[in-house]
Amino acid sequence: MLDSIIGKTSINEQEDDNQWLSVSDLMAGLMMVFLFISIVLMRNALIERDNVKELAETYQVERDKVKEIAAAYQDNKVRIYDALMSEFRSDLVLWDAAISKKDLSFNFQSPEVLFDIGEISVKPTFQRILDDFFPRYLSVINKFKGSIEEVRIEGHTSSRWGSGASIDDAYFKNMDLSQGRTRSVLSYVYNIESVRNQRQWIKENIAAVGYSSSKRIIINGSEDVKRSRRVTFRLITNSETQILKIIEG
Repeated sequence: MLDSIIGKTSINEQEDDNQWLSVSDLMAGLMMVFLFISIVLMRNALIERDNVKELAETYQVERDKVKEIAAAYQDNKVRIYDALMSEFRSDLVLWDAAISKKDLSFNFQSPEVLFDIGEISVKPTFQRILDDFFPRYLSVINKFKGSIEEVRIEGHTSSRWGSGASIDDAYFKNMDLSQGRTRSVLSYVYNIESVRNQRQWIKENIAAVGYSSSKRIIINGSEDVKRSRRVTFRLITNSETQILKIIEG
């Protein structure tokens, strides 16, 4: 009887021990799971940190490249401007022309010299100016060809047209006029004998663009009708293209 009682006590104790062992195994398993999750999270955090660091370093490198190109672009603009001024300084007053340091544009500003009113043919006086100007202009920019994207011959008009024309009619009539004039200028300089050997480069790099009255000259809030009627040779550098190449990888 006593043995049976003792025996039963032993069996109960063994069951209790087995129960505690099962709980311990479960807890140990859970701890392993939590440890594994912690390791994974730590690893991801380290990877993320490294990725952020790598992105920051890449950004810094690309930003430095852009800053370098911007600095080189500004320096190049100054050198081109100085070269143009050195070549043409003594001609500017005679031609009523101006060179803009801001956008490297060479502006011919006397409409009565350039074209007859409402006409697209280059007047003889302007032809003589172009005969002198254009070969020398090419000679200057030849030194900077590696950084030039395009030379743009721009035609500009005032906002005015004949009486009876609406604002919209005047804009589109002046658009036709400005486009026709720039094509006439391009055609004329293309056929100058002394630049015949540069015709291929001219075809590939010089464009004629008419802007109508979209870029008028405004002084003290009012349109300067005379100065708005002009022809411009403007240099476009390739710095923007180089920056886009960096951004696009």
